[in-house]
Amino acid sequence: MRYLHTMLRVRNLDDALDFYCNKLGLKEVRRRVDEKNRYTLVFLGAPEDDELIAKGPATRQAPLVELTYNWDTEDYGEARYFGHLAYEVDDIYAVCDRLMKAGVTINRPPRDGNMAFVRSPDKHSIELLQKGSPLPPREPWASMPNTGKW
Repeated sequence: MRYLHTMLRVRNLDDALDFYCNKLGLKEVRRRVDEKNRYTLVFLGAPEDDELIAKGPATRQAPLVELTYNWDTEDYGEARYFGHLAYEVDDIYAVCDRLMKAGVTINRPPRDGNMAFVRSPDKHSIELLQKGSPLPPREPWASMPNTGKW
């Protein structure tokens, strides 16, 4: 068995792509537009998975995030039964700083130099984990309170 992807429904494809690609740093791998059934699927990969994506079969490369945009309006609510996506990062402080400067709220700051949570425009929780050993605690993160849910 091999993990393939996680499907997330999104309300606004442009907002979702801005968050996942421009702010979080994922890359669009492929897109499927289905006019008959009125939806668009966009598959995103992490930058460090480029080699896996290049080597893999056309539709089953590295683990991906599938953004599903249904063209007809539907209120998905804030379903908390979906937990979160997790990504390993080289420098959790630098990533959180970049995201915060881009207007993303850090729901659980990386006070421990190891873990943080942010939320997408569609209220999906994204966990960021420091690659390797935790970084030493650093301000402003060490004193920053939690905000919202994750």
